[in-house]
Amino acid sequence: MSCAGCSIKHNDGEPLGCRSNGNCSTGGCNRLNTYDWVTVMDIQDVDNYDIVEVSFKNGSRKAFFHNPPQTQTSTGDLVAVETGSGYDIGSITLSGELVRLQLKKKKVREESVSLAVLRRANERDLERQREARQVEQSTMVRARAIARSLDLDMKIGDVEYQADKRKATFYYTADGRVDFRELIRFFAKEFRVKIEMRQIGARQESARIGGLGSCGRELCCSTWLTDFKSVSTTAARYQNLAINQAKLSGQCGRLKCCLNYELDTYMDALEQFPDDVDVLKTHAGKARLVKTDIFKGIMYYAFDREGGRGKTYAMDLERVKDIKAMNARGEFPPDLVALQILEEVEPVVDFESVNDVIELPPEERRKSNKKRRPNRNRNRNRKPPQNNKRGGKPN
Repeated sequence: MSCAGCSIKHNDGEPLGCRSNGNCSTGGCNRLNTYDWVTVMDIQDVDNYDIVEVSFKNGSRKAFFHNPPQTQTSTGDLVAVETGSGYDIGSITLSGELVRLQLKKKKVREESVSLAVLRRANERDLERQREARQVEQSTMVRARAIARSLDLDMKIGDVEYQADKRKATFYYTADGRVDFRELIRFFAKEFRVKIEMRQIGARQESARIGGLGSCGRELCCSTWLTDFKSVSTTAARYQNLAINQAKLSGQCGRLKCCLNYELDTYMDALEQFPDDVDVLKTHAGKARLVKTDIFKGIMYYAFDREGGRGKTYAMDLERVKDIKAMNARGEFPPDLVALQILEEVEPVVDFESVNDVIELPPEERRKSNKKRRPNRNRNRNRKPPQNNKRGGKPN
């Protein structure tokens, strides 16, 4: 299965998009894309739907437009669409009956779609679009310098030019409200276009820029994630993750959205664990909870020692409940040795040593054939030897 962009070919047969000859199987030619399987399978819609979804700037922004039948465009075609001021160039990502489902998912009413597709994009339109994309980086650098000179507490993260270069949208992030009226006057005088300022959050900025996460894949916010839910450190605590701000933070500087993906599964599994079992009392002392293996149903306890933590004992849920019931009755087991799981006595480590598996060959150092030259500067500042006062040999 390839994305719709790879299925659109040139006259010479070379595919567009990621240039992987239609074998990418990821649909990654466009960010936040939706696979239009109806168009790929060449299924004719009985009731033609005249609204299409158009993607701009490689999926960083999408909108819905009316598609008149005289344009004769479908999924994957580059079209010119009307805007409030001029026109813009985008790619149709969805057409037909699937757009109706997408409108329902995005909670967009059909009556609110007022703009339409003008025509299929020609070579002149694509050339002007390339010119607009080439000046976006330099415009963003200059805009940041102007904002810094005005001492505005804001960061301009991205600039998007309209394809006809009549309008430029500046996306910025700020902690609060920013009075940019004077900034707009400087931008209009500097860039000679219509200016639109749009404030976005840190997650939206990361979605527009894109990148790779710590998992090695592209960021979820720039590929498929559209709704950003709040993430707190409570999700990490339920999953027994170390509260390390550097590891739990994403590229946007906020907590990673993937902390919420498996939270419901962890919450369901934690319902089987008893409450108030952080400390178990025995005749040997108090054993404190060290770690919990949620899916295996094992809880690790260790006795407090003067030099630190003692040996770790692995206990299953039933035995922990029995000990807690004994403590409630005022009874204490002798120790945890007889109650532990023999197969899980050793504590679980987070790494595996490969010293005995991989042996690196000894590093061979090449001897230098250059003869060591005497350092003349070393003897230049040396003082001449002085005779001993007793007439002995010089020191």
